[in-house]
Parts: sequence; C-alpha cells; structure tokens
Amino acid sequence: MNIFRLLGDLAHVLAIIILLLKIWKTRSCAGISGRSQLLFALVYTARYLDLFTSYISAYNSVMKILFLASSYGTIYLMFVKFKATYDHNHDTFRIEFLVLPCFVLALLINHDFTPLELLWTFSIYLESVAILPQLFMVSKTGEAESITSHYLFALGSYRALYLFNWVYRYYAENHYDWIAIISGIVQTVLYCDFFYLYITKVLKGKKLQLPA
Repeated sequence: MNIFRLLGDLAHVLAIIILLLKIWKTRSCAGISGRSQLLFALVYTARYLDLFTSYISAYNSVMKILFLASSYGTIYLMFVKFKATYDHNHDTFRIEFLVLPCFVLALLINHDFTPLELLWTFSIYLESVAILPQLFMVSKTGEAESITSHYLFALGSYRALYLFNWVYRYYAENHYDWIAIISGIVQTVLYCDFFYLYITKVLKGKKLQLPA
C-alpha cells in the first residue's frame, strides 16, 4: 500500500468520524443529506459483497466492515433515532436520476459481465455522484455549519488523494483502471468549488455561505 492510498483511507475514516460525532453530540442531523447517506450505503453494499466471497487482507476486511457499519449506523441515526431533526424540506434531490443512469452505465461499460463485477462497477459510478444531494442541500439552504463543511472537505480530500494513488500505481506498478480513475476525477471536480470556499472562508473562521 502506498502513502496516498493510506492517507486517502484515513481522510475517509476522518470524514465518517466527523459526521457521526456531529450527529451524536448535537443530537441532530440538521444540515446532513439523508439521500446522500442512502446513496453511500448503496455504494458500500454493492461494492463490498465480496467480503463474503474473497479475502485480500485484514486491513481490507476491517475497512469494508467499518464503512458498511458506519454507513448503516448513520442511516439509523438520521431516519430513526433523530428523525425529528432531519430536514426533509431541503433534502429533495431526486436520487433516482443518479441511481438508474449509473446502473445502466455499469451494464454498458464494465470489465466483466458478472454479478459481482457489475455491482462493483455500479458502486464506482454511483460514488462519483453520491455527494450531489448533499451539495444540492447546502446550495439550497445557502450555508453550512463548520462541522458539516469539515466533513465535506475530509470526504473530498479522500477522493483527491486517491487520484494521486492511481498516478503512483500507474508509474510504480504499471497498473491503472480507467473506470475508477475517470469516476474519481468526476467526483473530485464536483468538490472543487466547495474546496475553494472552504479554504477561503471556513479556515478563516467564517460560516460557509454559498451564492444563491
């Protein structure tokens, strides 16, 4: 494992910790898109079904279990325990417009037409756009709490670091996966505007506000 993948995984774990702590400590899921969290749960479920069929390493298995458990735990907190604090009015992105095209694309462009491979490919495509409901929600409300901004920045950093991971693997291992690379680029681009606002405002102690 190279340093970029390790740092990317740590940024991903940090994003999860920030999100769960935010919800648990404030006893509220205000500002968090439940639809994005549902998409992430679908992503991890589709991608990590091989947890039951193949073993790569202890690290790999632990990370898969962590992402699955934290994802479903977040959904429980949002839709059951703290349901009254969930902002349905602003979380209105039509996720079927993301899920269905990603599923069709997975059927058309994949490495192998097998169930697990199709699900893996679908998860890669869907992860690249799963954050859109959250970004849409922030844009719709016009602002975001600092803790929500930190979560988004950590999540975006995870994807950006994985781009460096793929560059490293191409030169060091002569390995590349165009499906993962292109999807990762798309996802990172979606965060670019947010990164700029985060660096210029949130890190200076200002509340993140997006233009209408």
